[in-house]
Amino acid sequence: MTRLADPMALPQGDPRLLETEVAQRLLASTELARVAYVAKDGTPRVFPMLFHWTGSEIVLSTFGGLKVNALRARPDIAITIDAATTPPSVLLIRGKAEVTDVDGIVAEYALAQRRYAGEEQGAANVAEVDRPGTRMVRIAVRPAWVGVIDFVTRFPGGTNSEEFAERGQ
Repeated sequence: MTRLADPMALPQGDPRLLETEVAQRLLASTELARVAYVAKDGTPRVFPMLFHWTGSEIVLSTFGGLKVNALRARPDIAITIDAATTPPSVLLIRGKAEVTDVDGIVAEYALAQRRYAGEEQGAANVAEVDRPGTRMVRIAVRPAWVGVIDFVTRFPGGTNSEEFAERGQ
């Protein structure tokens, strides 16, 4: 993937921000994705999940539950992947969740387990839940809106470093 010469030239929301160094680093990281959706009762919810980036989709895998029913009814979703570094790095993504029932283990679940836990432990984690009759849910999100904040090249509100520094004065 080619790196953008001037990521500040792209506005927040442009999916090409996924090509930035910050976005690529976070998509390859073992940081948790924080996933926001609207529950059946209309209230907002956020939950942390392991994720796998396919190059075009963020894939989240689960064994079902209330969040799956909510996402089927209201597929709008927001995802934040961030690193608590100094300065912090933040990837913001919005899109629609495509929810698919899977017999057995979701392939991206196994890939995420290996990335987060290492090859041996990841394989053990998958083996622990891979039983006859296992059913999982694959939640795929193709980014429609992307934001990147790194407090070096990109700041909240699309400001430059000088404008951002003036906000606190």
